[in-house]
Amino acid sequence: MSTPPRRSDAANIISNARTFFVTSSTWEKRNLLQSDRSAGLFLKVLYEYRAQGKFRLHEFVVMPDHFHILLTVGSEISLERAVQFIKGGFSFRAGKDFGIRAPVWQKGFSEVRVLDAQVYTQTREYIHNNPVKRHLAATPEQYPYSSAHPGFELDPPPRG
Repeated sequence: MSTPPRRSDAANIISNARTFFVTSSTWEKRNLLQSDRSAGLFLKVLYEYRAQGKFRLHEFVVMPDHFHILLTVGSEISLERAVQFIKGGFSFRAGKDFGIRAPVWQKGFSEVRVLDAQVYTQTREYIHNNPVKRHLAATPEQYPYSSAHPGFELDPPPRG
């Protein structure tokens, strides 16, 4: 499977806080995240690293074969490292808790830097509507593995 295209340039690797829309798929687009158990573990890992201050989490959706997140990383960490925490943390825990030994994720990830409020809003809507588009829920709020579902604590949108 090919590695997704990367759009970041060297100036964005370490700098002030940056906000990104990140997508990554499971190995061979297998539906590894479709069960309550695996989607729940992914969210647990995501929120553990958020609690450690690795990134600010604005929006997310965990689909059966991929995830989308809208997050902000600070100057102390690269986007690559933040995504490594998420994907690697999940892979480690899935191996330990569920006995998964095969590759979990495709190599790499894709990202788009979010530079203004309009793009942020469009990205948020895309994330929320992804389960509806795939016929997994009638409304964004009904999909349990999405920030559109009530009850998830999120960080406020970045300023500017």
